[in-house]
Parts: sequence; structure tokens; C-alpha cells
Amino acid sequence: MSKDLSIIITSYKNPSVLRLCLDSLKKNIFDLDYEILVMDSASEEETEMMLREEFPEVRFFPFKENLGFSKLVNRGIKAAGGAYYLVLNADIIVEKKSVNLLIEYLRKNRNVGLAGPKLLSFDGHLQFSCFRFYTPLIILYRRTFLGKMEFSKKKIDHFLMKDKNHDKPIEADWIMGSALMTSKEAANKIGLMDEKFFMYFEDVEWCRRFWENGYEVVYYPYSRMFHYHGKGSVSQNAFQAIFFNKLTREHIKSAAKYFWKYFRVPNPHKENL
Repeated sequence: MSKDLSIIITSYKNPSVLRLCLDSLKKNIFDLDYEILVMDSASEEETEMMLREEFPEVRFFPFKENLGFSKLVNRGIKAAGGAYYLVLNADIIVEKKSVNLLIEYLRKNRNVGLAGPKLLSFDGHLQFSCFRFYTPLIILYRRTFLGKMEFSKKKIDHFLMKDKNHDKPIEADWIMGSALMTSKEAANKIGLMDEKFFMYFEDVEWCRRFWENGYEVVYYPYSRMFHYHGKGSVSQNAFQAIFFNKLTREHIKSAAKYFWKYFRVPNPHKENL
């Protein structure tokens, strides 16, 4: 029997954080028939034991290798039985009724293919999670000391959609993959995430295909979730950022794949140019 919702959690070597995520889901979702699928990269025995003992109802999918975000999400979608899919990183803590609010919004707005909540740090500050599409210069500004220059700050602010009111819904070019919801119907039409992206840009590329297929991508701040999000990939020195920081290298590799794929392809969401 199909469920209202399948919650697909991507996890990597942090069972204590995953426990907090699962606890928040159990306490803060109401009147929905849902299932939880944990897709665990480079899986370890500690995670399996924790799930077996504390969350036996969770469907657990351990993988020996570190598959990367897109492959984990795709395997979750293939195994899911819900009419809607909520994709979460394991470092997300949901607020009361935040999941209910997202699914209600999508049910009432069939033109919206993807919706994402407002993300907050644990001290309550806004984490920007809706964006305009990347340009090569934005990559450079955000990953090097150039981002501190006055001319680049304006470009970054535009990318972060700081000209919009983040307390109200926003049509965005793309929303962060850490927390997003779509319907089975829309996902079947769009297709799975592009697995050529191991880390970074898989959410950007997926959102782009939603726009290309006539769906809207919306940041929906009435749904709120907390996100533990580190900033370990930024360096003050451009040489060090590129050659010595693994996360920055992965970001640049994914950016190159993305820009190559969409070279000279028009922006499908004209409103946010």
C-alpha cells in the first residue's frame, strides 16, 4: 500500500546527528502516513545498531562505498512508496508541522515541482537556501578572497537573493538539496538526479530541469527546519582554496561539469535574471 510521504535521508558517518533528525521527525509530523528511508554512505556498524535498536521502523539501506548525494537520493526514490518525496540531509532538524506544511503546499499548488523550507542555524539565524543560478564568477568569488571585495559582494548578494523578502515564498532558480520536497508525479516526469555530480550542483541541475519541464521551484519559509551546516570549504588564499581544500576542488569539478552541460543553454527561469 502506498504512503502519503517517503522521507529519504542521506547519511554519512554521523549516527548521533542522524538520531536527532529521526527524533525530530517522529515528534513533529502529524496525520500523515509516511515512511523513512535512511540511505547511508560508507556505512558503519554503529549506525546500523542505533537504527535497529532505537528506530526499527526505519528502512535502512547501507552502502559500503561513499556513493555521493545524487546516487543516494536516486536509490531512495527508486525504493520509495510515497506519493511525495522529502529529501533531507541527516543534519536537518524539523520543526513542529514543518513537513505537514510543505506537503500541504505542494498538494494545493500542482504547478510547483519542488519546494524547500526556510533553513535556520541552531542559533536561529537564517541560512540562505534559495538562489539564482550560478555563473563562473560567483564560484570564484565565493571560494576565494575575492568575495570580500565590494564589487563581488554585490554579485554574491544578488546570487543569494538578498533583494527578496525571505519571510515570504520566493520563486527561486534553485533551492538547497539539504531539504526539499517533490511529488512522485513530478519526479517521474523530470527524472532522477544526474549522477555525474558526486558532490555539489546535483540540486542546482535538478532544479533547472524542473523549470525546463514547466514546474516552478519555490522557497516556502512558512515551513522551518534547522540545519547544521559547516563552512569548511572556503579559503582566503586562492591557490590554497583550489589545490589544498578537497571540498573546494569537488565544487569546482562539479561546476565545470554543470557549465559544460548548459553551455549556451538559456536560463529557463527568466524572472530571476
